[in-house]
Parts: sequence; C-alpha cells; structure tokens
Amino acid sequence: MNTKTTNILVVGIGGQGVMTATEILAEAAISLGHDVKKTEVAGMAQRGGVVSSHLRFGAKVLSPQISPGEADLIVGFEAAETLRWIHYLRPGGLVLMNTARLVPPVVSGGLYDYPEDPVAEIRAQGIEVYAFDAMAIALELGDVRLGNTVMLGAIADHLPFPADVLLDSILRRFRTRKPEMVDVNASAFASGRAAVVHSEQTPQRHGAGCEAVLT
Repeated sequence: MNTKTTNILVVGIGGQGVMTATEILAEAAISLGHDVKKTEVAGMAQRGGVVSSHLRFGAKVLSPQISPGEADLIVGFEAAETLRWIHYLRPGGLVLMNTARLVPPVVSGGLYDYPEDPVAEIRAQGIEVYAFDAMAIALELGDVRLGNTVMLGAIADHLPFPADVLLDSILRRFRTRKPEMVDVNASAFASGRAAVVHSEQTPQRHGAGCEAVLT
C-alpha cells in the first residue's frame, strides 16, 4: 500500500451529491486498508448553498482538514466553486471539473457576479485542468442525478488505486437497494472516464456547458 497521504477536495453546490461522492471515495480507500479522515462544510445545502468536503487517506492520517496549497486533487462539481477553492491546490496538483453552471441564489439575486470563464481563469495559472460537462453527460444517460457517478468516473484514473475499486464501491450501493440502477451507473462511470480523455484532446470552449439557476 502507498504510504503517501492523498488529499482530495470535493466542492460544489447543495444537491449535486458532493458529500455522497466523498463518502464513496472514502469507502473505496477503506476497502484497501487506508486510514481515512474526512470532513464536510455545507451552507444551506437544500437551497443550493455551497458545499465542500475534505478527504485524506493513507497509512496514517491525523487530521481530516486539508490546508490551502495541499490538495492533490480538486474535484469541482460546479465551475465557479472550483475556481473559488483553487488556492487549496498544491503546486503540480490536478483539477477535474464540471463545466455546468449552477448559479446560486446570491448570483441570480444580483449580490455577486458569476465568473465569465472559470476554466480559463484556472488554466491561466498554469494548472492542469480536465473540464467537461457532467450535467450534459448525465442528461444523455437519462437522469441528471447520474452526474455524481460521472464525476467519480472522471477521477477514477487519477487515484492511487485501480478504477475498479472505486466502481465496485459505487455499484455496491445499488446492488441491494436499487439493482435496476446498477447498469446505468456503470455506464455513467465509464462516460466520466471517457470525458477526461476527450477533455485532453478538446480544450473547453468559452461559455460551453449547461446552465441552471437555483432559486
């Protein structure tokens, strides 16, 4: 087992499944014998408030908190939130982000401006970014809620353990409670992995991505 501690920061908007995704990542790490610590902060999650979740795993982890400049991976479920947390990424770290814009009430109400192009702003800092529209992929598969599994598929090949370990942790949740959802979640996971490969080949165009206004 790798003795290095892995730090993953998952951020987004309430209702996107940020906390569930972190729980599944934690379960996968635990299944391999890692010591795992995690913590979450949710602001009005039911109303589209911001949500962040810190996950740390390795041979021995003392604190669940990731400090600024220490995240190996930032998994952004929402574009502007990814940009807002970018200072947590370590030098040489990686960003995997959903380009769909879920505009929170503070923006739709005129209190704050939404960044014009979050992906471009992050890339301008010399950061490696894989950007793709997880919401559009989920909708193509027939259920926007699959965006969670799409995002997990995207991170799968950038973890210190095989992708199949993460996939098994996802499908295990459905095999007993909703077996009819196993195949579509497996497809969503595969689509997330493919989206990262496509992102490598096709730079994100300005303004691309689904948009939803939360009220």
